[in-house]
Amino acid sequence: MSESKPRVLLGFDFGIRRIGVAVGQELTRTARALETLSSPDGGPDWRGISRLIEQWQPDALVIGLPLNLDGSEHEVTRLARRFGNRLKGRYNLPVFTIDERLSSVEAERYLTEQGRFSKGDVDKQAARIILESWLAQQPDTDNDA
Repeated sequence: MSESKPRVLLGFDFGIRRIGVAVGQELTRTARALETLSSPDGGPDWRGISRLIEQWQPDALVIGLPLNLDGSEHEVTRLARRFGNRLKGRYNLPVFTIDERLSSVEAERYLTEQGRFSKGDVDKQAARIILESWLAQQPDTDNDA
């Protein structure tokens, strides 16, 4: 019997005003949008993040890195990296990053196609897209040996 089980992950679409959050797992490599947390003081909603981490008990966290179209970094990229470092320090969980260019555009398109476009839903859908992109890039973990 294998002790290895598919990991549960939380994905974050970091923004200065809002942070979208999604949950996913490795078995199906899918994710679902959870919620968008406001950052009224300009800082993350640590109470909301702690609540989600307690609820979902993730094995790891994935942060989208906002990059310019040419791949260069800007101020929000540095803030997203800092957010990832703070998550790792607070919750002692592995934190992974992934290029999230155009995830919000893709989220808006998805919501529009579903006939459910709401500005408040864009961030959590972007988090879903970020997490599913990260999951899709992971090697197969089949242990047939």
